Amino acid sequence: MILKKWTTSFGLFSLSALVALTACGTPASPGKEGKEAAAGEAAAEGGKKTLTIATVNNPDMAIMQKLAKDYEKETGTTVKFSVLPENDLRKQVTVDVSMGGGKYDIVTIGNYDAAIWAKNKWIEPLTSYFDSMPADAKAKYDLDDIFPAVRDGLTYDNQLYALPFYGESSMLYYNKDMLAKAGVTMPEHPTWEQVAEIAKKVKAANNVPGIVLRGLPGWGEVLAPLNSIIHAFGGSWYDMNWNAKLNSPETVKAVKFYADLLKEAGQPGATTTGFTEALTLMSTGKAAMWYDATVAAGFLNNPKNSQVVGKIGYVKAPSAAKDNTGWLWSWNLAIEAASKNKAEAFKFLTWATSKEYIAKVGESEGWVVAPPGTRKSTYENPKYKEAAPFADIVMQSMLSADYKKPAKDPVPYQGIQFVSIPEFQQLGTEVSQDIAAALTGSTSVEDAMKKAQEKAEKVAVSGGYKK
Repeated sequence: MILKKWTTSFGLFSLSALVALTACGTPASPGKEGKEAAAGEAAAEGGKKTLTIATVNNPDMAIMQKLAKDYEKETGTTVKFSVLPENDLRKQVTVDVSMGGGKYDIVTIGNYDAAIWAKNKWIEPLTSYFDSMPADAKAKYDLDDIFPAVRDGLTYDNQLYALPFYGESSMLYYNKDMLAKAGVTMPEHPTWEQVAEIAKKVKAANNVPGIVLRGLPGWGEVLAPLNSIIHAFGGSWYDMNWNAKLNSPETVKAVKFYADLLKEAGQPGATTTGFTEALTLMSTGKAAMWYDATVAAGFLNNPKNSQVVGKIGYVKAPSAAKDNTGWLWSWNLAIEAASKNKAEAFKFLTWATSKEYIAKVGESEGWVVAPPGTRKSTYENPKYKEAAPFADIVMQSMLSADYKKPAKDPVPYQGIQFVSIPEFQQLGTEVSQDIAAALTGSTSVEDAMKKAQEKAEKVAVSGGYKK
């Protein structure tokens, strides 16, 4: 299976399981490319440095490998990529960093991982490197150009620990022709209640699902959109004392709203619908609306794959009790703490995440595939805006993502579509299965959330969060 951008935040390997593996002395065996990689090795001739980068096999990184040849020519540094499927990448890299192996100089991590890995001292803080840069180089890189919410997701204890090369938020897509046929207009800033009413009307008028939403179990599948809706409705996973809140009136109301919306206006068989299935429905004109990742905009506007080019409208994530509820995900480059080539690694990080690199991709590969969701300047570039008519709404979504304050009331965690604790991967997956049972009607929402509440409470205690 070829992993594409939209799957990168999903199906992550359990961090706790990996730590258990290392504790038992049975780390996963590296693949062929992993065996060939060796961090910190000096080239045999001329004393040239070799950087080894562990990364995921998505389209952005394939382009980076291609363009890294230019970096090698410019700097004399050899760059080796250990490219692995996402789960294998996470397994091998987590084992290596947790043991201080130093196999890789640069590792690819999600914003979910950043604070956890920083706290464990597995990756190198970057703030001092930026402080040591010459003023002109620092100004040219322009940290302030990176979307604030993305920077926040990569910051721990006031230190920046990674640099982003791809990011996304979430928004609502709608088929303008189908809404017009139903005689309805999409508000510029809709509430979820308004979206539900529109979905019912366009379903009746067009004989297609009024809205498509993920229902496939998984912490990064159904819980990606649903968590942002839970937070929109004023719900949360925990309060400031780490009391679980999954059976609170606000959280139950949000989950019931989601289940009812799917039942009354959504696609049949929702629990088999993940991102890819939803994209297929929307891009083939078999659904009127879709709430999901901003990265989908490019696919819906690609005439090679989409039958609805020019027919799609966009609005930011709908609101309820809280505004600014679009989620946030990014893939990022970090320096392994055990790397022997940290200075060289930092130079590559700043090259691969710079304005100049994005322009290089745009000019050589086409602006529509320029790395999205990281820099404000990308969305202000006329060439990108011409290639991406959705650029403005994506930029607004990225700028307004409320990563540090995901809920209406204060919570002890960060993250919008996830909770920034290592245990969330397993907890979220188990809770998503309870919710999927409610979506199929085999149990009530109330009973599902009662089970979810018990699981969340156990994690709060066993994880040492609840005092």
